[in-house]
Amino acid sequence: MDRISRAERSAMMSRIRSKNTKPERAVRSCIHRLGFRFRLHDRSLPGAPDIVLPRFRAVIQVHGCFWHRHRGCRFAYNPKSRTEFWAEKFRSNVKRDRKDVASIRRLGWRVLTVWECQTKDLARVDKRVLRFLGSRKRISPDLPALSHVRKGGRLR
Repeated sequence: MDRISRAERSAMMSRIRSKNTKPERAVRSCIHRLGFRFRLHDRSLPGAPDIVLPRFRAVIQVHGCFWHRHRGCRFAYNPKSRTEFWAEKFRSNVKRDRKDVASIRRLGWRVLTVWECQTKDLARVDKRVLRFLGSRKRISPDLPALSHVRKGGRLR
């Protein structure tokens, strides 16, 4: 049994966004700061990936740990009410994610998944993105050092 009324629960759930989430904006900030240009939510690719770098034929998905079930993550907990509903919801999310990634790879694109919990350390996100892209492009010397960046990717 849910402790919250249907109207309150509906209001809460309506505030959960699928695009332009805080973790997604943090990753986009890192990628942009590194000098890469990208497209957002390209509907021509399966699942409309969060970040698309056509020049590198690469896609970066930013997944919420709760909704996409990041294994071993403390944020991927199971709600205590309506357990059957949530179990099915999570199963279908994971199944859809796998199908989308497989379809994107069949089209010759590479896929990197960045989890919400990983966006707490933006320096690590920078390193993962550079390694993933096999970057010939390096951080410009006139950009601030990574230690000058706080949560959310903003300069101090």
